[in-house]
Amino acid sequence: MGVPDQLAERMSMAEQHEYLRARFSRRTMIRGGAVTLGAVTGGAFVPGAVAQAATPTRTFASAATVDGSLVAPFGRHLAYGADARTEMTISWQVPVAVKKPFVRIGAHPWDLSRKIEAEVRALYTPAGVGVSADHTQYYVHAKLTHLKPGRTYYYGVGHQGFDPAEPHLAGTLGTFTTAPAHKEKFTFTAFGDQGVSYHGLANDSLILGQNPAFHLHAGDIAYADPAGAGKAADTGFDSRVWDQFLAQTESVAKSVPWMVSYGNHDMEAWYSPNGYGGEEARFSLPDNGPDKKNLPGVYSFVHGNTAIISLDPNDVSFEIPANLGISGGTQTKWFEAQLKKYRASKDIDFIVVFFHHCAYCTSTAHASEGGVRQEWVPLFEKYTVDLVINGHNHQYERTDVIKGDKVVKKLPIGETAYPETEGVVYVTAGAAGRSLYAFTAPDSYEGHLNEVDSVASFINTKDGKVNETVVWSRVRYLNYSFLRVDVEPAPRGHYARLKVSGIAETGDRIDHFTVARKAK
Repeated sequence: MGVPDQLAERMSMAEQHEYLRARFSRRTMIRGGAVTLGAVTGGAFVPGAVAQAATPTRTFASAATVDGSLVAPFGRHLAYGADARTEMTISWQVPVAVKKPFVRIGAHPWDLSRKIEAEVRALYTPAGVGVSADHTQYYVHAKLTHLKPGRTYYYGVGHQGFDPAEPHLAGTLGTFTTAPAHKEKFTFTAFGDQGVSYHGLANDSLILGQNPAFHLHAGDIAYADPAGAGKAADTGFDSRVWDQFLAQTESVAKSVPWMVSYGNHDMEAWYSPNGYGGEEARFSLPDNGPDKKNLPGVYSFVHGNTAIISLDPNDVSFEIPANLGISGGTQTKWFEAQLKKYRASKDIDFIVVFFHHCAYCTSTAHASEGGVRQEWVPLFEKYTVDLVINGHNHQYERTDVIKGDKVVKKLPIGETAYPETEGVVYVTAGAAGRSLYAFTAPDSYEGHLNEVDSVASFINTKDGKVNETVVWSRVRYLNYSFLRVDVEPAPRGHYARLKVSGIAETGDRIDHFTVARKAK
């Protein structure tokens, strides 16, 4: 992204942002014939970190001259609000500036009388910040509130000149369903590290077939920054990759809330000091986290009897320290408060935590993150978290039941874990689409068991990599895959269950196990 390697090595994400802003200053761009973003887009919303940028007039036609009927929205993606029962945000993209974007919504496709104004977040990237010429991307968001729990709605997105209520545009309509008001069966899916590829498309098509209530993407989303080192060096950064990713994902995300957390490839230094200004333009996530300014990808929501918590491990990563310590400890304090609240709730049985860097993994690429083990693993164990889902390592791996860095119980394929009395199970589901990594031990998965007594690996610490030999690696699968979780409530005093399955890109099941807990 334009910072010399020798400087980037020593810079935090905030320092890289300051360097880039100084290099690509407003004065320099105006000298080249540019005007401010707001003047061109006619008042479109611009995040604070982005508003400083200026936009050359040659990159797009003025909103006053664009014929809206010739501009079709694309890249629709949904996200729950803080209350998944009553709030949903619909987001999409347009290729040029448009006038008066909106969402239409109703209980039937022929009744879309309710019209909600949408917000445009324009994201400018100058030539030199990556490999492309000057360009501006337009992301549009509409937050819906006061919805009814467990209700399916029809919606259409549009703007002046493009009204989805018109009969000839009926094919552009989508649907979504809010979270239920009470405990009931549901399915969700998860993975990390997708990017844009044939394998990403294949996984998306299989995920859609699972009919999930929502999907969790555990970091490293589009790979517009292919280096992922949290450094703004010349690494082939291209923010237009996001356009491809959102178009690829739309088949699922237009009807299934696509809930993201942020990984190392999602820090993009140009847009904001924390690296997440681009993500804030593209996604509207629940705003109930501890620090919206520094940690926009940290939040929680509840679906039925299950609480989901998204964390940002860039804040605690020794391996990739560009944002190490950015929260000043507030994330961990907030996390423990959430765990305490959810464990005390009579309506919540299960707590699922997802984030990018792995607590326990034996990949030869990144293996385990010592910062996660230091900061969060004690809390997973103290509050008996039911399932931890990670990405970062591009393969599938599942542990035995772990507590205190030791195997409390071996968990063969098909067996059941009881977190209240035993420990925590960790799943790395990072084989969503990017190139695969490797193991030091042979694959061992359903129908192809090849168990070993121990596996050579390492952990990333504040002093560098430290070798370790582990005995908790139970399932290993080195090919494209994702995670399916079936949630089954139960009457009070009986065992509610998470039935967890690893699903290969071929559709074959590569792993399955159960997490059981007495229902409240």
